Amino acid sequence: MSSEQTPAPEAEAADPAGPRPGRLTAAAALAALEGLALVAGGVWMVVGSLTGRPDDRTQALTGGVTLIVLALLPLLAARGLLARRGWSRGPAVITQVLALPVAYNLLQADSVAIPAGIVLGVVAVTALVLLVNPATARALGIRGPGGAEKQG
Repeated sequence: MSSEQTPAPEAEAADPAGPRPGRLTAAAALAALEGLALVAGGVWMVVGSLTGRPDDRTQALTGGVTLIVLALLPLLAARGLLARRGWSRGPAVITQVLALPVAYNLLQADSVAIPAGIVLGVVAVTALVLLVNPATARALGIRGPGGAEKQG
């Protein structure tokens, strides 16, 4: 069996018995926080559409349900990060990238949405930094490009 056919130890998933890096736990917590915020916003919109007098009840109800469904992405990513699943970094990064334009739009408002935009922007950038950190990639068993060629 040649060295190309022998699986490298680094190619296997990260050891779940080892300690989870703090960066990974923090990234999972931030993703979960974003997911919970989406659920809270969605529930608020649904309740408001059913009990209040929105301009368009159907639009408010649809928006609330949409937020609740969108919350699944960061919540599943957070669960996967805590379980040290390599697939979870992609959805977590996508969530943060999508949060940046939302934060920008909140910052453009002339209302109490400005502090929410600041918080969302800080959380998204912080989570991105944590997610692209090499220690996080190692903990998730993710190798960079050219990782197979470096074996020898």
